[in-house]
Amino acid sequence: MATAKKTETTSWWERLTERCYATSTATLARNVKQQAGASYDALINDLERPLEPHFERELARQLATDQPAHFSPASTLMPVMMQRFGLQVKSLEESGLANHADYVALRDTCNACAVVGDCWKAMRAHAELEECRHLCPNANAFDALAAR
Repeated sequence: MATAKKTETTSWWERLTERCYATSTATLARNVKQQAGASYDALINDLERPLEPHFERELARQLATDQPAHFSPASTLMPVMMQRFGLQVKSLEESGLANHADYVALRDTCNACAVVGDCWKAMRAHAELEECRHLCPNANAFDALAAR
């Protein structure tokens, strides 16, 4: 006896609701940033917090265009990126490299990164090393540090 396939259909109301939400996501993220700054800061600095995909995409877009005052890519993203390269900030601190001019330059490069929104999304998605190499302007330096 053949099993009948159940076809999933989305009602017009569900499609309309989804479209309205997707369209209003930019406004929602902007309002959270302006009216609930502490919550916004917590959202962008917590790379493990689950977010709805439209909202996550909008936060990444906002980070790419206008970095908030309470967000430092070098503090939030760089330690996670370094882990992808097999580096630990703690071991660099213990070896004295964390205060070295080269490390400071890495932090400065990270804080001025042109693809911070993409990096934020990649670190949230636990990007693999190869993706990180293509994305990060510090990739060659991280590879060199890892080779030491």
